[in-house]
Amino acid sequence: MIAQGRGSQGWGCAPALHPDDLLLAFVAASDVLICIVDGDGRILLANPALQRFTGLSAELLEGQRFWEVYVVPEHVALAQDAVERAMATGVATPQEGDWLTGDGERRRVSMRNTVLHDEDGRPYAIGCVAVDVTSERLREAQLHARAQTDLLTGLANRGALFDALHAHLADGPGCALLFCDLDQFKTVNDEHGHAVGDALLAEVAGRLTSHTGPYDLVARFGGDEFVIMCSRRDEEELQELARRVTECVGAPYPGPEGPLRVGVSVGVAVGRPGETADELISRADRAMYGVKTHRHRFRR
Repeated sequence: MIAQGRGSQGWGCAPALHPDDLLLAFVAASDVLICIVDGDGRILLANPALQRFTGLSAELLEGQRFWEVYVVPEHVALAQDAVERAMATGVATPQEGDWLTGDGERRRVSMRNTVLHDEDGRPYAIGCVAVDVTSERLREAQLHARAQTDLLTGLANRGALFDALHAHLADGPGCALLFCDLDQFKTVNDEHGHAVGDALLAEVAGRLTSHTGPYDLVARFGGDEFVIMCSRRDEEELQELARRVTECVGAPYPGPEGPLRVGVSVGVAVGRPGETADELISRADRAMYGVKTHRHRFRR
């Protein structure tokens, strides 16, 4: 029988091939990475796509343990365990991991694995079909980063802050918050326009980041409000951090008609066991308003 296929000039004729030949043709032509390994992890078959990926011919690949060829060193133990489990149970699960190309480039691959059984039902090999998903995972990471980032300042946004707070308050080590609200920012925005105001906010973000530690999270809470989440510290350390923030934010900013100045009111709160993110932020917010009110009364 001759199979009919749709060619560029109409329906054409495919050669009459045995199903085994069709399967081999598909494996050879496919751009996915296909291999079969035995119970010791030795490569029995590697399709041309995998040969191109590794830079090795089929002859050089066959007989080698696959984790010694293209699996990154930190994933070798996981690969060995996966083979042992598959051969012991007769079931292989989907996996995702990092492989190395022949040039040493790290690529992320998604694997679908199938255990092959003999006529008596005993496992004798594992077939793997792997797809390079590096670009997809990079795009996903970039989308996630954008969703967690304030576009104006480049800081973490409110959603990212709440995620971090939940992680630290629920089962983590706890944390402390500095709630920072700019003073006189509305005056700057009204007198000089939103472009100048936006530039000032971006500068504030840079100053806060440069005056906090590598494990502190600086987030824009909204408008002219910023929050610093840091690990649990004693009262003296937190007050010193608040002083540094007040000092760095209060330094003059370049403006279209000369230096601009804004102040900042900083409220400090330490997370309590079992407290929610909303509760901690509310306490830090109230502490900030206490500082702002006290400062306003003092100036009067």
